[in-house]
Amino acid sequence: QVYLVESGGGLVQPGGSLRLSCAAPRSITSTFSGYDMGWYRQPPGKERELVALHSSGGTKTYADSVKGRFTVSKNNSRKVLYLQMIDLKHEGTAVYFCNAQATDGSYWGQGTQVAVAS
Repeated sequence: QVYLVESGGGLVQPGGSLRLSCAAPRSITSTFSGYDMGWYRQPPGKERELVALHSSGGTKTYADSVKGRFTVSKNNSRKVLYLQMIDLKHEGTAVYFCNAQATDGSYWGQGTQVAVAS
């Protein structure tokens, strides 16, 4: 199993920035590097949606709504996936979840809350 822990959420004003982290402390480095990983978010009252993907090979994919403002990165030696978010908008308010696609299944973290408000 893959244990994922998100952090870095909080309250931020529109136009502000946050960096989310997703750590996999129980994974070994070589296994972590093989994960395809992603960030998803679930706004209040809505379905969970894709934000950004980072493949094990380094390919990055973004939802149209965040292109140019969000950057996903993966540090395999530290076993952490990041999501740098700038110019946050009200619609960025959501619980953000990390996902890892491992050989034995798909795993989710518990989520971290981001609130964008004046």
